[in-house]
Amino acid sequence: MKIDGLLTDEAILAELAGRLVQRRLELQLTQEMLAEQAGVSKRTVERVEAGTTTQMSTMIRILRVLELLDRLETLVPEAGPRPMDMLKLKGKMRKRAGGTRKPADDVPWKWGDEA
Repeated sequence: MKIDGLLTDEAILAELAGRLVQRRLELQLTQEMLAEQAGVSKRTVERVEAGTTTQMSTMIRILRVLELLDRLETLVPEAGPRPMDMLKLKGKMRKRAGGTRKPADDVPWKWGDEA
């Protein structure tokens, strides 16, 4: 199954879980062996393989043992600054996102102590 935006979160978790199980089996690891090497409980491995949610640190430990950690680089590649942004920022790095501001609804601002 291809993972795309049309799938539910649960379907994506189930697909990822199935892929992790297959990788574990390819490496001839039992759930207990994987848990021990990842430093998590066997029950945690069972939950991950069942497609339930897990902490990111737990997933990183499991991916490390399954020799899949380097694939995270393609999941969220490092973003470099765009040339036009560098010109605007004059070589400085951005530290905040600039969201759109909401209109003030044409209500004059008051201190709150007016009667």
